[in-house]
Amino acid sequence: MRFKGGPTQDEVMAVSVHKLGIKRGDVVADIGCGTGKVAMAMGETAEKVYAVDIRKEAVETCLVNLKTWGRTNIEVRQQDGLEFLEQCDRLNGAFVGGTKHLPEMLALLKDRVRGRIVVNTVLLRSMNQAVEGMIKLDMFKEAVQVQVGRSHGIAGSIMFRPIDPVFIIVGEVL
Repeated sequence: MRFKGGPTQDEVMAVSVHKLGIKRGDVVADIGCGTGKVAMAMGETAEKVYAVDIRKEAVETCLVNLKTWGRTNIEVRQQDGLEFLEQCDRLNGAFVGGTKHLPEMLALLKDRVRGRIVVNTVLLRSMNQAVEGMIKLDMFKEAVQVQVGRSHGIAGSIMFRPIDPVFIIVGEVL
């Protein structure tokens, strides 16, 4: 099923998960989990992953994908990201794929996370909100723009078609 906002491209996901620096035993969250693709990648290393999305169709898709994948360390929740963060215990990292209420979410993440926070966005406005919010909260580490092009056959050769660039904003709370 396709719906607005997903899924995260493999190459972007690889950079984002790498930037999170997840270690064995970590408890992490994927907020705005969509199809669950990033949560599944995080679950390869993390002890527990919370996959959170407010959209019913996203949660249903994520649950189907997780059943196919066969992992049991991912807990899927149909819940607003802010509500989840207000209720959750300490996390070792968080990936934010949805940018609704981003300033408020960053403030809650600062209190809940001891580790890295990665925000992905395609919008300049959201990238700016994430960078300024993390600077204000004294947790900004870096911003990276990832531009991927995929090969496609044409006239007996290949060309590359670009995929929309993604901003990966990294924060860290020690």
